Amino acid sequence: MNTPNNTPSPTVAGQRRLPPVRVKVWRTDGKLAKVHPPDGEAKNWWRRLNKALGTTSSDFVNACLFQIQSASRSPLGGISELSMNAALAMIEAAAPKDEIEAALAVQMAACHVAAMAVLAKMDVAFATERRIAAFGSAAARLMRAYATQVEVLRRLRNGGQQFVRVEHVHVNDGGQAVIGNLKKQDSQD
Repeated sequence: MNTPNNTPSPTVAGQRRLPPVRVKVWRTDGKLAKVHPPDGEAKNWWRRLNKALGTTSSDFVNACLFQIQSASRSPLGGISELSMNAALAMIEAAAPKDEIEAALAVQMAACHVAAMAVLAKMDVAFATERRIAAFGSAAARLMRAYATQVEVLRRLRNGGQQFVRVEHVHVNDGGQAVIGNLKKQDSQD
């Protein structure tokens, strides 16, 4: 299902959003590929890539695209256009505000792709119990790393500060204390 990037998509999570920026891949060989805009999207494509990665640096965009390519290999070793576009959608959904957040978002997308690739290898018909255990362990570590990256992004954006309020209450002999939130009632007297 292909929709042009300049038409609004249906409501997603209560918001109307444009479809994520996409790339087309020209394969030069099995290990290298050139990316270019999908048909009809050349006009705003580079601006949308810059915005998706939270940068104005062409070098940073190119470096990120190479990193996403490296992480988006198909099981047969070629570069998967589908995987690259899925990674770009994840990165754009993270809405990085600068290169630091974008680098973290690229890592998150690559970590997710790797975890899913490892999980897919657990379904191999000739896998031994030992290999399945190793793949399961690797997938668990990757998914834990992804969850940690999500938390790091949250802390980076919110300053990592916590608010803790500690109150001391002294109760003398024969007194009573109430713990919790209390509302003061108006007296009708």
